[in-house]
Amino acid sequence: MKKGIHPKIYTEAVVTCVGCNTAYTVPSMVESMQVELCSNCHPFFTGEKRFVDTMGRVEKFEQRQEIAKKAKAVNDQKIEVKKQIEEKKKTAPKTLKEMMNAARTELKK
Repeated sequence: MKKGIHPKIYTEAVVTCVGCNTAYTVPSMVESMQVELCSNCHPFFTGEKRFVDTMGRVEKFEQRQEIAKKAKAVNDQKIEVKKQIEEKKKTAPKTLKEMMNAARTELKK
């Protein structure tokens, strides 16, 4: 059995946190890594309540919510107009006889 023929796979890697500039050394196959959050600055571990939004997802969500509110308002207006039209159809005379009776009652007033 030959010794020393296997390559050295794991080396000491330096992991640097971009958020708090903390450096850790861990065994890894790469020499260095950069992470956005670590256990020192992550809201779950620190107990802070803050949004960690690197891609603008919160703003996109808020924009979609505003668009949905506007669409709902327009939809509610359309429903109200349809209700008014249905009410007019219910009170409108359906036959010629009903139209004549309605005209006579208006003339008497």
